[in-house]
Amino acid sequence: MNVSRLFIQRPVATGLFMLAIVLAGLVGLRFLPLAALPQVDYPTIQVQTLYPGASPDVMSRTVTAPLERQFGQMSGLDRMSSTSAAGVSMVTLQFALNLGMDAAEQQVQAAINAGGSLLPADLPAPPVYAKVNPADAPILQLAISSDSLPLTEVQNMVNTRLALKISQITGVGLVTLAGGQRPAVRVQGNLDALAAMGLGLDSISSAISAGNSSTAKGSFDGPKRSYTINANDQLMTAQDYRELIVAYVGGAPVRLKDVARVSDGSENSRLGAWTAIKNDSGSGTSDGRQGAETPETAALTPAIILNVQRQPGANVIATVDAIKKELPALQQSLPGSVRVQVLSDRTLGIRASVEHVQMELLLAVVMVVLVIFLFLHSLRATAIASIAVPISLLGTVGAMYLLGYSLDNLSLMALTIATGFVVDDAIVMIENISRHRELGAPPFEAAMKGAGEIGFTIISLTVSLIAVLIPLLFMQEVIGRLFREFAVTLAITILFSAVVSLTLVPMMSARWLEPLDHAQGRMGAWVQRRMDWTVGHYDRGLQWVLAHQPLTLLVALATLAVTVLLYWGMPKDLFPTQSTGQLQGRVQAASDVSYERMAALQRAAAGVVLADPAVQSISSVVGVDAANNTMLSAGRLTVNLRPRGVFSDSEATIMQRLRQSVAQQVAGVALYLQPTQDLTIDSDSGPTEFRFDLEGVDTQLVNSWAQRLVARLQSVPEVRHATTDAGAAGLAAMVKIDRDTAARLGVTASTLDNTLYNAFGQRIVSTIFSETNQYRVILEAARDSAATLRTLQELPVKTSSGTTTPLASFAQVVEQPSPLQVLRVSQYPAATVGFDTAPGVSLGAAVQAVRAAATAEGLPESIALHFTGASGAYQKSLSNQVWLIIAAVVCVYIVLGVLYESYVHPLTILSTLPSAGVGALLALWITGHSLDVVGIIGLVLLIGIVKKNAIMMIDFAIEAERGEGKSPQEAIHQAALMRFRPILMTTLAALAAALPLMFSFGDGAELRRPLGIAIFGGLVLSQLLTLFTTPVIYLWFDRLGQRFGGRSGSGSEAEMAS
Repeated sequence: MNVSRLFIQRPVATGLFMLAIVLAGLVGLRFLPLAALPQVDYPTIQVQTLYPGASPDVMSRTVTAPLERQFGQMSGLDRMSSTSAAGVSMVTLQFALNLGMDAAEQQVQAAINAGGSLLPADLPAPPVYAKVNPADAPILQLAISSDSLPLTEVQNMVNTRLALKISQITGVGLVTLAGGQRPAVRVQGNLDALAAMGLGLDSISSAISAGNSSTAKGSFDGPKRSYTINANDQLMTAQDYRELIVAYVGGAPVRLKDVARVSDGSENSRLGAWTAIKNDSGSGTSDGRQGAETPETAALTPAIILNVQRQPGANVIATVDAIKKELPALQQSLPGSVRVQVLSDRTLGIRASVEHVQMELLLAVVMVVLVIFLFLHSLRATAIASIAVPISLLGTVGAMYLLGYSLDNLSLMALTIATGFVVDDAIVMIENISRHRELGAPPFEAAMKGAGEIGFTIISLTVSLIAVLIPLLFMQEVIGRLFREFAVTLAITILFSAVVSLTLVPMMSARWLEPLDHAQGRMGAWVQRRMDWTVGHYDRGLQWVLAHQPLTLLVALATLAVTVLLYWGMPKDLFPTQSTGQLQGRVQAASDVSYERMAALQRAAAGVVLADPAVQSISSVVGVDAANNTMLSAGRLTVNLRPRGVFSDSEATIMQRLRQSVAQQVAGVALYLQPTQDLTIDSDSGPTEFRFDLEGVDTQLVNSWAQRLVARLQSVPEVRHATTDAGAAGLAAMVKIDRDTAARLGVTASTLDNTLYNAFGQRIVSTIFSETNQYRVILEAARDSAATLRTLQELPVKTSSGTTTPLASFAQVVEQPSPLQVLRVSQYPAATVGFDTAPGVSLGAAVQAVRAAATAEGLPESIALHFTGASGAYQKSLSNQVWLIIAAVVCVYIVLGVLYESYVHPLTILSTLPSAGVGALLALWITGHSLDVVGIIGLVLLIGIVKKNAIMMIDFAIEAERGEGKSPQEAIHQAALMRFRPILMTTLAALAAALPLMFSFGDGAELRRPLGIAIFGGLVLSQLLTLFTTPVIYLWFDRLGQRFGGRSGSGSEAEMAS
């Protein structure tokens, strides 16, 4: 059956059909969203609870545990981890991929409501949740500062005018403010003055609570008018509170200003943030304007940092574009003295990466067209073959829009690689029609005959190539979801190319194609002579090979053995680490460091980082708050790098240089850095790129083993920067009550807790309600900077008789270590150990080294070691890799068996694969790449690409054998020579498409390069070997077929091939 006949006879219909495909593609291109990668995220929700003044141990027992008990009953929950730190509890809930975010959200809300009755009664606010992955870096950071206004006022304006509006934008998951300057009235009680009057901090607390009120007062109706009742019951400013009467002593009023210092301040005085941005000329100030500073001294200035995190699954570029569209209007609402600057924008790297791939796609198209022209040396033939490229690509773009895909690195990589495929069918069709023209057939007849002969070959090429991609659709978890879009995009492109080759190409060839032996010009004649010379040499080589068949078979078997050995020995990885132009940093100091000391160390470390010429801007945050940090001894840095050139230092080099600079210039801290990634598999963030959890039932045992493993990993060469927060302890002042003495004095444990909380907990004692926001009144004891344990011992505590007694009279105060945070996974004690891989070491080797170290150290069975995030996904993907390749081979075998109605010929075709495997693995190994998911995709695609050589040979051999009555050896010899030119052309076209990916540079190049290298290496080696091994294997299988059951299937093969 001649599929192309109808289209050759109806040129207008064919032309309009192609026009419709092009128009649909242009519409799709106009509306396709841009993204870094396909939108694949685990539904992740973070639940935060604030309880100022509570220790990590108290947070863990009274807040985290009751919530975890409720969350643990939710269906579809994959992983629950919690961190309890000073005054904050964070529970991260990661759900199964197939669960919708809305369903997860409803379950979380119901669980919070159910657990509410078990939470402390004096929680300032109930737990709040956000649809956000805490391991995801902010997509946008804004630095807001002012030279004339205090930061508390700036924070207030940002909170009410910027943060609220940005939170409402579609795709925004969470907006947080770092810098901790939320306005509040701070009341610092003078303990000595209070004790002298027989009062305590509880007197102040009661007076403020009673004196500041804003509740309903009712209304009444008169004879003719109605009245609403209002009162000046609310105290709004620090001055109002100063005049508040606390008590009467000796008949005289004691006002708050007599026993306390009342001031406008911030809600949490132990939080800080600093930013700096260098301008383009190299000098820099915090606001990016020209200043006197050099790059080395660009000033770090206090600021409010607004972090925007996306919802899982939201499009990063669409979300940031929507925010930037609103930003000018939002800035107008702020005073002129307030500066708002974009500190970091993740979309810059994503856009640059996508632009690079688009450029590589155009380059691939140009190179493929040049290859076609070089071989066909005819402008008309080149135009007919090349028209398949834009039509196939645009048709695919239209289909991508209908499927809800985006233009991202993976889909554009698929289109780039497909550029080499889509011309294959057109080249094969044109070459065959031209052969008939050279034999003297008129154009129309040549098109009919040529298309009829080659139609089945094109269909088998297309179907078997799509069959290779079927296993990619069954890859599991996030990696599977990612590459599903890649596989479908590629399959659609191949399908469109087959449609164009069977319709438009023969129709145009019938009206426009000249015989290719009419060489045009000197270049064409030269190419033709070179081709004839090459074919002549190939003929001699093939004759020698056919005369030494056993040796050739040995070579073919050797390539299979080498492929298996190389695969087994190759270093393995999950996903290439991308260079995105942004680094996430953590400054780690001693666990017992104070806020003032930590702030100084953090500023010093940030200054050293900022002085590096590769750094464009920096944000620095220190202090414990729910959004940015859980330990005072760890400060956060976000480092944005300058755009890098082709020959600039790599991100790994820059990170190592920054680590060394900080280690040399700032004593007492360690700097951990990792590049921000577009693909986030983790649900927890940490100082290093990879991590694993130790889980058990005994907190002490888990922590001690985490520390032992970190010490062991320091000497493991495959691993760098091993670290853990497990067992990190600060100093705690333990109050040991003598209960008998306390009872005699009339002091209860709850009274003592209340007194301590009033004095040292930054306690929220009242709330001021304004029209736009709510502000807290914070109570604490006034203390000098030289506070010691003696200050605590002398704390006056109220007795039942109304007098006060020092704490030391009924309790001992001793110094002892206390955990800085409590970690749990699925309600059980856990410890996280972070690590990076050593330069040149794959993740697979590092994971093996970690497991070996744990075994050598004697990790007990009661403690489970689980790799999480990228290292955990690697463990899961490792078992699937071999099955993926086997499944691809089986799919191709089945499809080819169905097409050829033969068990034997598909084996001949598949015999080309080992040589491609050797080439791909060798190319990756020589260039220093490990075998990761992208490399595996390259191997799978090679299965589809290299088998076409054998298909083209075997189709013509069967035809010659049955149609012309030739012997198998004559038939395959003739087929090999006849198809040499199209085989060489299609291989070079595929190489031309792979080259731009192989030499890609810039943002995201790490993702594309392994694919180009694998395809290039595989194609080159398989082309050199299979041109000789395929004829020999064909003859061997032919003889095998004769020996075991004759050649009954050959007739049907010949019929189908014709």
